[in-house]
Amino acid sequence: MTTAVASVRAVRDAAHATAPISLAEVNRRAELMARFDRSYLVPAETFLYMAEQLTDPGRPGGPFRALTIDGRRAFRYHSVYYDTAGLRSFHDHRQGRRLRFKVRERVYADTGDRQFEIKLKGGRGDTVKHRTPLAGADTPLDPGYRAFLAETLHRAYGIGSPAGLRPSLSTDYLRATFVADGERITCDAGLVCDDLRAGRRVTCGADLVLVETKTAGHLTDADRLLHACGVRPAVFTKYCGALAALRPALPANRWRRAARRAFGEVAEPVPAADGAATDRRCAPPVP
Repeated sequence: MTTAVASVRAVRDAAHATAPISLAEVNRRAELMARFDRSYLVPAETFLYMAEQLTDPGRPGGPFRALTIDGRRAFRYHSVYYDTAGLRSFHDHRQGRRLRFKVRERVYADTGDRQFEIKLKGGRGDTVKHRTPLAGADTPLDPGYRAFLAETLHRAYGIGSPAGLRPSLSTDYLRATFVADGERITCDAGLVCDDLRAGRRVTCGADLVLVETKTAGHLTDADRLLHACGVRPAVFTKYCGALAALRPALPANRWRRAARRAFGEVAEPVPAADGAATDRRCAPPVP
């Protein structure tokens, strides 16, 4: 996380300045396993302004609160995405196919809890998540989890499970989550993405926080605040945006602009295992 000091500090400061909310209450008030997501690449100073407004105790409807587990309000996430040798999942998303999906293992690094997750596109263009716990040395390629994937795809889409899945990309970042009734905002800092096949790495800009608003469909106060600060939604997902940066030869024009904004131009070799709005708090529009 040393490469993202400004964004990491901003996320931690905002979370610790906010009233807490338990995981059980989050699941009761805003689990949102089916939801609409909007992504933003937000300068740290603008993020702090947004968080200050949303968590104000005098906010109409009540303030957003920070997810808190065992006293911790910022959490380390590690995810491994699985795809075919030809990157079927990536290309299905690039082409906007209706029956598209992502498959990943998510690790909550602070507790060691692991989940096998399948993200689908619903009939309204919303994101629908299915998941099941991973135990011990289990991997998503084990028969029971392949059966879960096959059942999920058959039930939702009437299609078979893809053959030849293998790890494609890993992501690591620090996350704080802010919650109000029916909506959540995830705020990620220090994003590092590793191409597990090509051995290359990209790191998100030190001053950028990846903000994702998650609701049943309507624009949130967070969306409106960011729009007022000149920050517009980015065509960006961690998986597709990172691959666009890591593999310039891929046809990935829809993500290329946001990927350059997030990661810059150059992917780095993965190191060996041992080794301007009127209010200055509102940044200028994302170029």
